[in-house]
Amino acid sequence: MKRTETPTVQYPNILLVGIHAPYNHLKNIESYYEEFVNLAKSNGVPYIETFFFRLRTIDAGYFISQGKLEEIAALVKKHEIEEIIFSEPFSPQQERNLSEYLHCRVFDRTQLILEIFEKGAHSAEGKTQVELALLQHRKSRLAGRGIHLSQQGGRIGTRGPGETAKEKETQHIERLMVRLRRDLINLTKHREVQRKQRLSSDLPQLCLIGYTNAGKSTILNKLTKSNVLAEDRLFATLDTTTRELYIDSKKKGLISDTVGFIQLLPHHLIEAFKSTLTELQYAHLLLQVIDISDPNWQNHTSVVAHILEELGVNKPVLYVFNKSDKVADLASLLPTIEQYQPHVLVSATTDQGLEPLIEFLRSWHPVVL
Repeated sequence: MKRTETPTVQYPNILLVGIHAPYNHLKNIESYYEEFVNLAKSNGVPYIETFFFRLRTIDAGYFISQGKLEEIAALVKKHEIEEIIFSEPFSPQQERNLSEYLHCRVFDRTQLILEIFEKGAHSAEGKTQVELALLQHRKSRLAGRGIHLSQQGGRIGTRGPGETAKEKETQHIERLMVRLRRDLINLTKHREVQRKQRLSSDLPQLCLIGYTNAGKSTILNKLTKSNVLAEDRLFATLDTTTRELYIDSKKKGLISDTVGFIQLLPHHLIEAFKSTLTELQYAHLLLQVIDISDPNWQNHTSVVAHILEELGVNKPVLYVFNKSDKVADLASLLPTIEQYQPHVLVSATTDQGLEPLIEFLRSWHPVVL
């Protein structure tokens, strides 16, 4: 019998460019660079080189300075780079200018996050939301290209789709977006029916929120003895999961896990997920999970607060400082932690590590909304 060999996927040579932009006021930029690299790894596309630098001013045409452009161009030539992924969001014009100057395909932070979301969405609603956001981003990149598209189109880690007439492609995208919006309306109606059924039970509603990879799914699994996917990677959870919460064998309420947030989350992705995140509007308590072992945890907390504000969510919050077992000098952080009230310090890796959270929930009574 003839043996069938699995074809080897051939990826283009990819360069990751991490930028410390002027608007990014971080205490630990190395942590931000590490997050960017982890985003690339979460997308499952290999890279052959990285380049990190600080940017003092943003150029309107290219985002980065002429000097850094020349340094990147040298790296492109040296490593025969075919594709570059940047850590920051670009305008369509900036992306086109960079691609033309560097003679390779260019993708920004928005495209990277959208593709990760696309791979992580499992529910019909989640898939529809991400596909709609991807098409919106793709459509914005078609504008101003002339009659034909360059090989800039397509996805990260591919060889390019060839040339397609812009007008035909635009019309096709618009038709798809109309269909997806119609599908999303129907899926949202179904979610609202499910929500009304839950609300009619008069059970308190709790929602786990927080920066991506802070440990929300692990906490949900420990509290409810569930087996929701909990991986040590960015955006492991995209679809909202709701479970019954029991404390001392008594039903305390319903608890939901939600998509993790991240700084510079694409605006149209927030818009796309608003129907899913409306769960937060009906919550009696938000459990904001914070990875206290991350040097940028204060910035992450601010990011979550900003997105909640953008969503119009104003609910009681319990700050759940997770991964406290990974902090070498926890005592030095306590004065800062005390500014966040109410709060608990936990470690979700063991049942005992969650006892402060369980004790809080044991005595907690919801405010009637």
